[in-house]
Amino acid sequence: MTETTTGVDAAALSAAAGRLRDADRAGVPGPPVRDLIGRDDVAAAYAVQQLLVAERIAAGRRVVGRKIGLTSAAVQAQLGVDQPDFGVLLDDMAYEDGDTIPAGSVLQPRVEAEVAFVLGSDLAEGPLGIDEVRAAVASATAALEICGSRVADWDISFGDTVADNASAGAFVLGRQRLPLTDVEPREVAMTMTVNDQEVATGTGEACLGDPLAALLWLARQARELGEPLRAGQVVLSGALGPMRAVHPGDRVTASFTGLGAVSVVIGEK
Repeated sequence: MTETTTGVDAAALSAAAGRLRDADRAGVPGPPVRDLIGRDDVAAAYAVQQLLVAERIAAGRRVVGRKIGLTSAAVQAQLGVDQPDFGVLLDDMAYEDGDTIPAGSVLQPRVEAEVAFVLGSDLAEGPLGIDEVRAAVASATAALEICGSRVADWDISFGDTVADNASAGAFVLGRQRLPLTDVEPREVAMTMTVNDQEVATGTGEACLGDPLAALLWLARQARELGEPLRAGQVVLSGALGPMRAVHPGDRVTASFTGLGAVSVVIGEK
């Protein structure tokens, strides 16, 4: 990824990365990092994210896609922010429909229901508008994102969550994959349940007006930062409704019109 300009020095960036890394390794959420990098220094926050992701890749992990966060007004209100962000999806974050997420693998888990896209071609060169983005999508599918925070009590600013890889934890894709000729993402309606109790509803329009608009935003950001989206990658386009906290033993199911359902169980200790 190309360098971005920030007034935060390298020592502070390294200290912020170390704080989040230590919390992750210990399995115990720690203090925020905004005292080190600022609440809203976007370049500094992504620089910390890049440090942490690079460490995981060096340890053998593989990038499988990206996640877009903070696209829903409901989630922005929950976290007190007013703009989207993005994080990196790694292979050890991916689970199958119906799987159990191991206990403790995601700190302070909260779940969102989303439309995910699987790309059939790169978004690396040439014009980049909504038509190009739509053409690059091989399929859409139902998805659950299990967000997690290495910051105690989810006490996060925009800088904290971006540095923490956009609070990425794990994700689950549904079994049904449809081309965009068969489903219009902005028209999808979602209902999410925890232990068969309805906890969230929403539509594709809650995601920046259209999940494809969120994908376009990400494609432009990724290309500008020197890491364009590639064929085969998964993109979680953002929540269609509010995040909900989950606990060990909970079973989460999200149903989407046109895309079917997807479920996951939060593992018990």
